[in-house]
Amino acid sequence: MELVTNKTLEKLKYDLVRDGLISYEDIEKAHELAVSQNINIGQVLIKSGLISEEKLLKFLESKLHIPYVDLKDYTLDTRCLSYINFNDAQKYKIIPLFKIENVLTVAMADPLDLFAIDKIVEKTGCDIEPVVSAESLVLKKIEEYYKSDSSVGEINLEDTKTEFDWQEELNNDILSDEHIQILIRAILKQAILNNVHELFFEHVPNGLSVNFRMNSQIVNTGQIPNILVVPFISKLKTLSGLDASVCELPQLGKLIFKVDDLVLAASISAFPTINGERISLKIYKPPKRLEEIGLSDSQINTVKNEVKTAGVILVCGPSLSGKTHVIYSILSDLSDSKKNIMTIESIAKYKLKNVNQCELNENIGFNMDKAMRFIEFQSPDIIYFEGITSKTALDYFSSLIFKDKVIITEFLADNMADLIKKLSYNDFEMFKPLISCIVFVHNSKSIEVFDKNELKRFTGIV
Repeated sequence: MELVTNKTLEKLKYDLVRDGLISYEDIEKAHELAVSQNINIGQVLIKSGLISEEKLLKFLESKLHIPYVDLKDYTLDTRCLSYINFNDAQKYKIIPLFKIENVLTVAMADPLDLFAIDKIVEKTGCDIEPVVSAESLVLKKIEEYYKSDSSVGEINLEDTKTEFDWQEELNNDILSDEHIQILIRAILKQAILNNVHELFFEHVPNGLSVNFRMNSQIVNTGQIPNILVVPFISKLKTLSGLDASVCELPQLGKLIFKVDDLVLAASISAFPTINGERISLKIYKPPKRLEEIGLSDSQINTVKNEVKTAGVILVCGPSLSGKTHVIYSILSDLSDSKKNIMTIESIAKYKLKNVNQCELNENIGFNMDKAMRFIEFQSPDIIYFEGITSKTALDYFSSLIFKDKVIITEFLADNMADLIKKLSYNDFEMFKPLISCIVFVHNSKSIEVFDKNELKRFTGIV
């Protein structure tokens, strides 16, 4: 888990002692509490009543010579919101206030977070002028100003007509941000109504085609006209935490949207082609307990027993069968096992309690190879890897089993015969004997679980 810090206060905390504002003992206790609770030291100091937030901010203003701005009744220039997306605003606790020529003034809870400032400079192309403000007020303003822009909004399935068609929203001639958001919501609504978990947006001569994957076939559901393509893609990427100004490089993000009372997540991939960006969106349902996804008591016991000893739990099935959903349910059930559970994922679909989830980030060089080299230093007991990507990964998984680790990973196979055929390849010879359990997800209503003895008896896999 990433340690939450405030670089400004970490650097200046002993100046608080020298200025007689706090005792040395209180600073040391506050530091210990901050580390144990994974919050920054400023929050501890304020919550403990050791110093008022106003006095702390005035102290920072005097030491840093950075102006303090009270955001309580501040009205910022909403035109500047486009410079910093919602995800970055939340992540770095930063919000844009106004822009004069090429200088963007931003309020920050941690004005010495140079990494955050560099990232914002890189993305905006502006010079950044930070001012210091209360963390609570920065977060409140982010919620207030980005609220309508940070998610697709609620999709209400009640009172839906038998024949719902997202293209009816194209009848609206108003080219506005709100209209684009309604259009995105309508497309997602039709996907949910049609039980579609994967959809694509592809450039065609007259606009952007909207395609659903249904029963392994790609079905075109209509086209977004040329006049709406640029604002549509820009809005979809912004909502997903992607850089709307970049179209020449692949990007991966996450879209959150609400259907009735259920919050759903979707991974979104933007990929450059000679025709323009192709955008793929995969919808993931929130994890349930194992008994809620249709597993019997004996199947649940098999899974829970196999995670107690070193080995590979292989979750298999065809594309879009629900493999990731089952894995998240397994991880969710294991969260109270007093084990160090870690994941290596391209996108963390849902935040899991007591699970240390790690997202790969090719932009900064944090790829699967680097993750595999360094994750052992975290002493994990159970590791979920998103998939088997290479012979190197297979060999690495095998080495982890010999170090008493439990590996959970997924594998694409249309059926058991296809699985047996694929595992018969030479690359899997060393890996196969290490498989302790196979969970085969045919679809959301049909899941089989095989322990090692059953695998020997019925399939000959191990």
